[in-house]
Amino acid sequence: MGFDDTYKLSAHAVITNEVGEVLQLRATYADKSWGLPGGALDLGETIHEALHRECREELGRDIVIDYLSGVYYHRVYNSHVFIFRAHFKGNGEIRLSSEHSAYEYFPLTDLTPVQHVRVKDCLHFNGEVRSAKF
Repeated sequence: MGFDDTYKLSAHAVITNEVGEVLQLRATYADKSWGLPGGALDLGETIHEALHRECREELGRDIVIDYLSGVYYHRVYNSHVFIFRAHFKGNGEIRLSSEHSAYEYFPLTDLTPVQHVRVKDCLHFNGEVRSAKF
């Protein structure tokens, strides 16, 4: 890889409800797909700072980061995705930004194949940060 080559970095949160279902947001852009809260890092931002900022923007809530469970490379997007286990700080309602039209909690079995792997790795974290290519 050359010095001028670029690729994307993003940080995403696995947040569950009281029965272990996974929070996902429906995008208002691109293919309007469901995905974990989070997004791309801004210039000069750490992965932790990005995740806190993205969750505040997308959910209107502050989070507590529990641990980093995996780093995954996506060939289609030429990007690395950092997956964190997190939970909401305090009580409050989710207030979506204009980037998302809905939120819902899904059982692990209803996630896309890529999300299933990343979230399963996160929920079954054994202290070893996982990695994979998709």
